[in-house]
Amino acid sequence: MEIKGTRHSKNKLVRFCAVLFVLLCLTTVSGIAQTNLKSYTVKDGSMYIALGKDLKESSIDSFIVQYGLEDLALKEFIKGRYLDSLARMGWKVNINNKEVFVISKPLMGFDNLTNPADKIIMAEKRPGFAEMFPAVSSQITYGVNRFKRKYSFATRDSVVTFYLRNNVNARRVVLAGSFNEWSPDSLSMSKTDSGWIAYVKLGAGKYWYKFVVDGRWITDPDNLQNENDGLGNVNSVFFKTNTVFTLNGFADARRVYLSGSFNDWQERSLQMQETGNGWQLPLYLADGTHTYRYIVDGRWIADPGNKDKFPNEFNDFNSVVRIGKPYLFRLEGFQDAQQVALSGSFNKWRPYESFLQKKSGGWELLYTLGPGNYEYIYLVDGKEAKSSPQPGHSGNFHFVIDPNFTFRLKGFANARNVFLAGDFNGWSPNTFSMVREGDEWVLKVHLSKGKHLYKFVVDGKWILDPGNKLWEQNEHSTGNSIVWMVD
Repeated sequence: MEIKGTRHSKNKLVRFCAVLFVLLCLTTVSGIAQTNLKSYTVKDGSMYIALGKDLKESSIDSFIVQYGLEDLALKEFIKGRYLDSLARMGWKVNINNKEVFVISKPLMGFDNLTNPADKIIMAEKRPGFAEMFPAVSSQITYGVNRFKRKYSFATRDSVVTFYLRNNVNARRVVLAGSFNEWSPDSLSMSKTDSGWIAYVKLGAGKYWYKFVVDGRWITDPDNLQNENDGLGNVNSVFFKTNTVFTLNGFADARRVYLSGSFNDWQERSLQMQETGNGWQLPLYLADGTHTYRYIVDGRWIADPGNKDKFPNEFNDFNSVVRIGKPYLFRLEGFQDAQQVALSGSFNKWRPYESFLQKKSGGWELLYTLGPGNYEYIYLVDGKEAKSSPQPGHSGNFHFVIDPNFTFRLKGFANARNVFLAGDFNGWSPNTFSMVREGDEWVLKVHLSKGKHLYKFVVDGKWILDPGNKLWEQNEHSTGNSIVWMVD
């Protein structure tokens, strides 16, 4: 991250670059003869994407990742395919000739934005500088370090030893990253006989960093984990792990893999490292309940060293690891039932995994979860026991851990029920019921950082948020309101 100075000056630089980017893009779109262009910008209340048809596929891929356009099949559209899908998503084809492909989409809600930098940051579909590189990111389910020629950085008592091999002739090497606001001066490294080291105390999570060698910014040459920040920089990625998976024995095994709910049960993405006593792999895991198994030379096994297990769909068991705080689920009554199961969005609605224990007056289960919005039901002897719903309610229970945003809808005093639906609850139209407080309907939820889409459902009718001028068109031509989470 080759940006110097204070955080304030860095933000000013980002804004200046954004303004310059807008001007250049608009000029390019106007003189559309350049076929190697690729731009994403805002003009006259609409978003514009312009791509030259002679661009390399790798260049288009990086553009898609940079601006979060994975939902658009741009490479197919450039070839003239699936153009009707663009229209259903609210996009208009402005130019489509042998050289250039240009599409646009209305983006409303800029009435109170006068700074062009603010407009482009909104339209880019990605957070700004500070949101891209918080001091630590926990908005991921898991993370694993991958280094060549060396093991991951040593850690002791939460202190991580960052190490840069070689460069022994350098006069000064500095460590800069998200953990120190990318300062090129504050964290000087100490010289050793084989390189440079620096000690940093870190909590569990994801971090970005670079080395500054005699004023020259470089990524870690031994770190295989890099990310493009969308601003023309590539940064090294380090995960401060909080879990070590260990499988003792199996000395004759050729390969051992870890597979679990946290990586969607991919079979070969997490190869374990051989040790003197067996196999291990350190991971960062987000707060919550995770299930896993080992794959030893193609054979799936539960962790023999972990007694905490859940039944699975194969009449076997998955091992369980829990990170964070347990929450109590309690169902009152049903004292004559033989079995009560918990099924919810947090365990992909598996009905065979988690069972409550009979207690005085009801049933209980402690289940570990991280911040988020959740739905669940109880299955009593195989039959669903729903909540006591108001009219129109789905009947699913729902709750929020660590709410950080309040949705408000003013008016609608005569409405019988109002629900909140959005990308944060799977667009469920009848689960997140709002509560009437004074002259408005209110609901607190947990939102991750970045952009979120939502609507209100008033007595069965879907509406945009009348108090929020920021919205974008959708595939139904009815629009979705937009909220950006910054903190």
